[in-house]
Amino acid sequence: MVKTRYYVSVQGRSVLEEQGAAAYEWTIEASPEMANNLRHMLEWIGKKEESSFAAYTYPWPDTSEAIVNSGYQSQMDKVYREIYRLGTEETRRELQRIGYGAEQDED
Repeated sequence: MVKTRYYVSVQGRSVLEEQGAAAYEWTIEASPEMANNLRHMLEWIGKKEESSFAAYTYPWPDTSEAIVNSGYQSQMDKVYREIYRLGTEETRRELQRIGYGAEQDED
């Protein structure tokens, strides 16, 4: 399988082939299908943010903040696990430094 280098911004919700096209935090090596999957995962983060915002704007009395945040955090964890899985050595080292990815080495 042919893999291409991509530049990923979680904050900017982007997965780009051109390094200088936008700011990025992570570098991965992936097939076009894998990169597309990560793009979709990043889109879901945006949707989770929107639903969390709505929950804070129009809160239900019996909905705790932890419940509102759990869907968003779960999706963020999935995204970072995927970035770790596809990441370059430098990306993996940095993710391990901030607490993501150590459990991925066992896969």
